[in-house]
Amino acid sequence: MEFSIKNGNPEKQRSDCLIVGVFEGRKLTDAAKSLDSASNKALSAVLKNGDMEGKLKTTLVLHHVAEIPATRVLLVGLGKQAEFNERSYRQAVSAAIKALPKGVVNASIFLTELVIKKSDIHSKVAQLVEVVMDATYQINAIKAKKAEPKALNKISVYVAKSENTAAETAVKHGMSIAAGVSLAKDLGNLPPNICTPTYLGEQAKQLAKEYGFKVEVLEKADIEKLGMGSFLGVAQGSKQPPRLIVLQHLKGKKPQKPVVLVGKGITFDTGGISLKPGAEMDEMKYDMCGAASVLGTFKAIGEMNLAINAVGVIPTCENMPDAGAIKPGDILTSMSGQTIEVLNTDAEGRLILCDALTYAERFEPSAVVDIATLTGACVIALGHHPSGLFSNKDALADELLTAGEISHDRAWHMPLWEDYQQQLDSNFADMANIGGRAGGSITAACFLSRYTKKYDWAHLDIAGTAWKSGKEKGGTGRPVPLLTTFLLRRAVRAK
Repeated sequence: MEFSIKNGNPEKQRSDCLIVGVFEGRKLTDAAKSLDSASNKALSAVLKNGDMEGKLKTTLVLHHVAEIPATRVLLVGLGKQAEFNERSYRQAVSAAIKALPKGVVNASIFLTELVIKKSDIHSKVAQLVEVVMDATYQINAIKAKKAEPKALNKISVYVAKSENTAAETAVKHGMSIAAGVSLAKDLGNLPPNICTPTYLGEQAKQLAKEYGFKVEVLEKADIEKLGMGSFLGVAQGSKQPPRLIVLQHLKGKKPQKPVVLVGKGITFDTGGISLKPGAEMDEMKYDMCGAASVLGTFKAIGEMNLAINAVGVIPTCENMPDAGAIKPGDILTSMSGQTIEVLNTDAEGRLILCDALTYAERFEPSAVVDIATLTGACVIALGHHPSGLFSNKDALADELLTAGEISHDRAWHMPLWEDYQQQLDSNFADMANIGGRAGGSITAACFLSRYTKKYDWAHLDIAGTAWKSGKEKGGTGRPVPLLTTFLLRRAVRAK
């Protein structure tokens, strides 16, 4: 998609389609009023006939409006003017783009003029770009008959002349995040027989080549030398060899301690010997979305050439019920030396993450954030809207919560109290890998916290936000916007 920043009045623009807004009560925006005036009240006449009220996300396409050189005018409902906010704006942009007729190749958008509290032109343009890219995303399916590509390939975003510089910067910002989100979606949507640990390693190498990252893809023998017994325990039931992927984006000042992102990369999760139910098990290809979000975030900061030091660590393998797989009752020795009694082999994500979190110590990080589709319990607690956030440092948690609000990729701060730790007690090892049904997402985070004593750490449980089920089944690319915004704000502070 090609975005361009332009200035001018809507009634003078030649375009396949002009997009303008209508508030509830049939109230036209300023751009819509200009079209209405130039067309001898053609828009008002249509609204008076009751074809549109202006309810949020409703749309109406008008063809060959009198005295307007554009081929079409698309009216998009904005809802109640007094309640209009960033969420309404994003929903309206998405609805408008999805409602564009198939023949539209270029569209002109006149929506950044809308007043939104605490939102400047940079924010509105960047959000618009991200939403357009999300609305036009097509799943890269493995089909003999490919989906017909959309005709739309040019978007003109109209702003005031004084806003040009900020708007141009915002386009680059929005496109960078959108590119990262698209990569994360693509990886998640691939079938697990293609998106294997080896494939993820190759994708990391490709990113490194494209953006100048340092990259290492450690193989099984290397992982054994590191003493990652917990990670290897999960991997031992699969014919697919494990990989430990390490990416380094070193564009900050040399003394700057890096932020480390650790992504869970279970490319398929059967549950192992503690086998999952068969229904919807195909969705367990999304159990590598933590890894996908790290790769997507690195693509975004690579596109931005962001002045920060960041490291990505991705432990990746399959969790399979082979004859050699770990069993309930087995005890694993982690890289840290702590032993783990495996009571449920379907609580495997924490078993690979704990070794990756220990590995992260060598980078002397300023902060470590792990991202994982970790627990169904988090979905029960929070649903599919926010990601669950746990942290051993409130200041770090606040940074991530703020980044989530700014990027509209929200998280919710969950407790990590010492009270929960006793649920992980084991008679036979230093800890068990599960703590029972009560507070399952919290005890999972408590387990990880035992490997993060040497640095500031946060954990994002994205089990409810990484993909959608049902008719809209597919990866969401979350939390790439949150993570990228978090790193962007850190980079600004470090200047």
